[in-house]
Amino acid sequence: MSYDGRHHTVQIGTVSRDLPLFQVAPGVKIAIFNMLGDSEVVEIAARLLAARAPRDADVILVPEVKAVPLGHALSVQTGLPYVVVRKVRKPYMVDCLETEVISITTGKPQTLYIDGKDRALLAGKRALIADDVISTGATLRGMRQLLAVAGAQIVGELAVFTEGDESVWPDVIALGNLPVFID
Repeated sequence: MSYDGRHHTVQIGTVSRDLPLFQVAPGVKIAIFNMLGDSEVVEIAARLLAARAPRDADVILVPEVKAVPLGHALSVQTGLPYVVVRKVRKPYMVDCLETEVISITTGKPQTLYIDGKDRALLAGKRALIADDVISTGATLRGMRQLLAVAGAQIVGELAVFTEGDESVWPDVIALGNLPVFID
């Protein structure tokens, strides 16, 4: 990985990407990893994460939006179904499970939902949680809460990247870590 003041270069398997830096507070920047539309990164990340994932899982849980392609690719790699945790409840979603978290993006409470149609995929099952980046852990905590309410057991947590202090995420299987840049 390298850093030039405007970008941070990361390696994911055989590919590298220059991630733009974004100021989140005075003198504090983070590298923005967005795998939407980057099929090469999605496929490589899914293959690498699937190879390291616990083998006793029954289902994969991913948050919308940026992790959805990863969930799909992991499903193809593992043969497991995947469930998408939604951030907006649509009118067609009934009998939802829900929990509230504080969003890092907005700094405000956000409700996470699992559609009632997906409850049977989770009840009594062993679940993998997968995300593109685990930063503050708010979404991860919300997904853990939803799985507990659904009656599922978490057997692994996967991410393409963790962010910040790596020691905060000792149980997350990640392909790399994104540092926080302090000017």
